[in-house]
Amino acid sequence: MRSALSLAMSTLITLSGTAAFMPAAAATMPSTPAVATSDITFKASDGVVIYGKYYRAASPRALILLFHQAGSSKDEYKTIAPRLAAAGYSALAIDQRSGGELFGPNQTVQALGHSANYLDAKPDLEAALSFAKKQKLPIILWGSSYSASLTVVVASEHVNEISAIAVFSPGEYFDESPSMIRSAAAKVTVPFFVTSSKDASEIDAARAILAASPTKLKVQYVPTAGVHGSSTLIASRDPQGAEDNWKAILGFLGQLHF
Repeated sequence: MRSALSLAMSTLITLSGTAAFMPAAAATMPSTPAVATSDITFKASDGVVIYGKYYRAASPRALILLFHQAGSSKDEYKTIAPRLAAAGYSALAIDQRSGGELFGPNQTVQALGHSANYLDAKPDLEAALSFAKKQKLPIILWGSSYSASLTVVVASEHVNEISAIAVFSPGEYFDESPSMIRSAAAKVTVPFFVTSSKDASEIDAARAILAASPTKLKVQYVPTAGVHGSSTLIASRDPQGAEDNWKAILGFLGQLHF
């Protein structure tokens, strides 16, 4: 793949069929217009009630399911989801049962009375996918840290139901199976975007996972300034890199054909 994506003011480098972006200096992040939102709930397969927030684009091209990192909640996406909606993508951010109050209250954890293990949250992602299918839009899965890894697993099991995946700081986080994510990635045939912080070990972990996928469109974005998980898109947490990182993910989404 000679040119998976083309980003303004960026240099595209192809590495064994995987595109890596080395962005230019960050620009000022623009303001995002208000979008319509609604609070929703639905049940996972085991009966656990999952809380979420739905951000509705005016004329959505697709629906992006947003899954948070460890110790976090749907509020990890309170600045990210509106920008996605403004770009034409409706978004659903959920509170997984493995989480906390890093960005705001996790209502699913509050209702359970405790945070569960990472793998225990897999039914929550699957329940979000079931909800999304009823919306009759192309579906994109998006994960952050541990949920980035779970996103790859869910994608591998539902590849015919989704249009693409985007994962931020995935890794082999599950001791039960140290190669689980690479094995799952080998079954992912939809367009696949992966990024990480600028930490070398995160970059290598992302590269190994992406390399296992046989998909024709796979992009590894290597930031010059980036932080762990989806926080790499939050200006207050990544002031030097957020806008370039936004260019990378929006550029990838713009290459998708539904």
